[in-house]
Amino acid sequence: MHLQRASGILLHPTSLPSRYGIGDLGPEAYRFVDFLAGSGQQLWQVLPLGPTGYGNSPYLSYSALAGNPLLISPDILRQEGLLEDKDLEGIPDFPSDRVDFDRVYQTKFPLFHRAFQAFKTAEKATVHAGENDNDGDNEGEDDTYQVFCDRHAHWLDDFALFMAIKDAYGGKGWHRWDEAIARREPEALADWRGRLSEEVGFHKYLQFEFYRQWQNLKTYANERSIYILGDIPIYVAHDSMAVWAHQDIFHLDEETLEPALMAGVPPDYFSKTGQLWGNPVYNWEQIQLNHFKWWLSRFEGTLDYVDIIRIDHFRGFEAFWAVEKGEPDARNGRWIEAPGEEFFTLLNEQLGDLPIVAEDLGIITPEVEALRDRFSFPGMKILHFAFGSDPGNPYLPFNYNNRNCIVYTGTHDNDTTIGWFSQLSDWERGRVEAHLGCIVPEGIQWSLIRMALSSVADLAIVPLQDVLGLGSDARMNTPSCPEGNWYWRYAEADLTDELRDRLRDLTVMFGRAPAHWD
Repeated sequence: MHLQRASGILLHPTSLPSRYGIGDLGPEAYRFVDFLAGSGQQLWQVLPLGPTGYGNSPYLSYSALAGNPLLISPDILRQEGLLEDKDLEGIPDFPSDRVDFDRVYQTKFPLFHRAFQAFKTAEKATVHAGENDNDGDNEGEDDTYQVFCDRHAHWLDDFALFMAIKDAYGGKGWHRWDEAIARREPEALADWRGRLSEEVGFHKYLQFEFYRQWQNLKTYANERSIYILGDIPIYVAHDSMAVWAHQDIFHLDEETLEPALMAGVPPDYFSKTGQLWGNPVYNWEQIQLNHFKWWLSRFEGTLDYVDIIRIDHFRGFEAFWAVEKGEPDARNGRWIEAPGEEFFTLLNEQLGDLPIVAEDLGIITPEVEALRDRFSFPGMKILHFAFGSDPGNPYLPFNYNNRNCIVYTGTHDNDTTIGWFSQLSDWERGRVEAHLGCIVPEGIQWSLIRMALSSVADLAIVPLQDVLGLGSDARMNTPSCPEGNWYWRYAEADLTDELRDRLRDLTVMFGRAPAHWD
């Protein structure tokens, strides 16, 4: 895959402004698309869109394909006639710069339950009208909903049941449910589906509502030459529908159903004990026996939501670090080879030459680079990593020997550029200034934005925090720090015409604006 020269902004939808305490798919999302289009951007990069659990990390989702219902816009539900004005009165005063996930959940889910009841009433009325429509041409809301449920049944049925049972167990992890349902015995599955039919229907409705709101937003963006760069985390959370419904493709303890082999990375310069993530690693032998069915479905389903896929921890498709259950940290793990070449060959045969970006950061060996290059996947370059003492640093733009890459000032795992620069030593700041020549009057963040946009990399992505000139308080995530992440939001007044024009001028200058701007 070769991507045309373009640029974009990294912003997860939860960081959008909204009166409901969390960014959503309502009016401010459309305004952000307008800002992207007006500044000449062509990409909107988002983090994984799935429903989150403990810690609120989008990289630990209850599903590999479901959407996060907290992103559903109550304003759009009102426009659809599923909520009334009185339902939206008394919304709490949420902080404008942070997401209070617990309060958001307590505020939004009662609204969603009301919308679900209204939806069911409207559905029944539409069905009744259809029964009296002799020409049979009436296509109501129920038809759209049923088409969605049928098309996505391969994951939706299990996901809705998983969430309904989880609610019934007070949020307990699935491996702590009664053994019969934890192990998915057919009689237990049928019994729970019958007992929780209303709750299952509610969770299906939430997915339908998320899907149509997201698709409407994506269509609006695509019509303005804005394309969605999404994210597939290589691993899924142990407490997820994916693991519960597909236990055979993960390394699980046969007795406890807990991970028998856990994912992580070995010790390195940044951590003497490595990182132990806790996700179960894949049983690739079983996946191969199934002809990669689950993974093919995951990619195909993700492309329903995004235009380009970034594979998080791409190196895990070549070899992954596996740690035995019971180990306190990642030091005693081992490398296990993965069938990445076989899988990506089949993926190309089944789905074509897909728009995939490889997150090739961390411990990258020649074998990982060969796998990436075998399929022409663009890799990633991070400018925050560029300014050491080595003139051959691969993140320095003059060392990019291939245009087929994507350059970032920083990612969601980095500090903001202002925060990063403020914490450098005097020597390190001197190195940065020496490479830049000077720091532009608008600040260090605009110097790095200029460096990214002017590079030969086909794609350049800038976190919105850098465009806004924000410090460490706006950092999205600090790896290995379990608390204080994923909360940041920008304010409605932050996206000014001045910022739009400044970004547009640089984008045009460095040849990254859409072709129709010529």
